[in-house]
Amino acid sequence: MNPNSAGWAERLAVFDLETTGIDVDVCRIVTAHVGVIGPDGDVLEQRRWLVDPGVEIPTAATLIHGISTERARAEGAAAVVAVAEIIAALADVAARGLPIVAYNAAYDLTVLAREAERYGHAPLAGPPPIVDPLVIDKAVDRYRRGKRTLTAAAAHYGVELVDAHDAGADAVAAGRVAQAIARAYPEVAATPLEDLHTLQVGWCRDQAASYQAWRRANGEPEFVAVGDWPLR
Repeated sequence: MNPNSAGWAERLAVFDLETTGIDVDVCRIVTAHVGVIGPDGDVLEQRRWLVDPGVEIPTAATLIHGISTERARAEGAAAVVAVAEIIAALADVAARGLPIVAYNAAYDLTVLAREAERYGHAPLAGPPPIVDPLVIDKAVDRYRRGKRTLTAAAAHYGVELVDAHDAGADAVAAGRVAQAIARAYPEVAATPLEDLHTLQVGWCRDQAASYQAWRRANGEPEFVAVGDWPLR
């Protein structure tokens, strides 16, 4: 086994979306990346999309990912076409037996599912085994202080992230963080993918319940945290 990786982390599909907002029920895809990385985190395959979401891109979103409404309309693919292509690309890597890494996967996969429904496409089947470094990191290093953003996780695990909020940069960095977690926690690396997927369902549910309890104990008695994973 390559000393720089372990178990299921030898070869990973990586996936990320940048969108028009944070509400999974209404936001639209603006950019997407589906790729494959090898044992050392090297990029073996990559496919990118710039999408015309069919709606105005809020300024707040543009400030994060850099894509304006004007650029998306001028250069982007039609959403109905791009969404089908993104689903097909993910189905292809899944059919090849690769786990799909997505940081905060419940967001990206739910947005994709809502977009599929919006345009009448069949959703991504399964979904296949998903590796969510956010959920796993919170489970294996529960009491670490500080933020759990991708930028923070990359810094903690020694992964370079040069262009945060670019779908390609974020997708690859998330895959490399997953590999770093596999190296740091051999018991996670040794867990079969199907079992790891099931564990993440429970971990995410428990993490949401803990966060909800904390928020309610700190002045927000009606706060609700959703713990469904990998789809909401």
